Amino acid sequence: MQDPHFSKTYPIRFSQCDPAGIVYFPQYLVISNWLVEDWFTEGLGISFSEMIGPRQLGLPLVKLGCEFMAPSRQGDPLTMELRVNRLGRRSLTLDIEGHVRGAVRMRSQQVMVQTSLADGGSADMPDDIRRALAALRTAEEAAA
Repeated sequence: MQDPHFSKTYPIRFSQCDPAGIVYFPQYLVISNWLVEDWFTEGLGISFSEMIGPRQLGLPLVKLGCEFMAPSRQGDPLTMELRVNRLGRRSLTLDIEGHVRGAVRMRSQQVMVQTSLADGGSADMPDDIRRALAALRTAEEAAA
């Protein structure tokens, strides 16, 4: 993955492991969701809880691809990295990788669609979200 737009480390917990002592694969999706929420709130400066609550905006996952390279175990520091692959008018494609001490454990590509929770339909991304996402791409182009 090229330089990520957001990165955060999460410790693997006992409750995320199966009886074999390794991360039960759906837990990577839970952690990926934490990453997206943290990215909005900490990385973009847009409160994810306010987006979902008072603003009534959703960002559901509509397409998902995953690869699992190696197991992670309880206590491992799983560093999750997120990169915007594509920004559409109503959708967003993210590339996500999980690493433990530099070794890739999982990769995922996720397509999310901006929705109105009031009516459940897709909606154009609000200006503040679009500006924050566009700033990532502008900074990337300037660095190239």
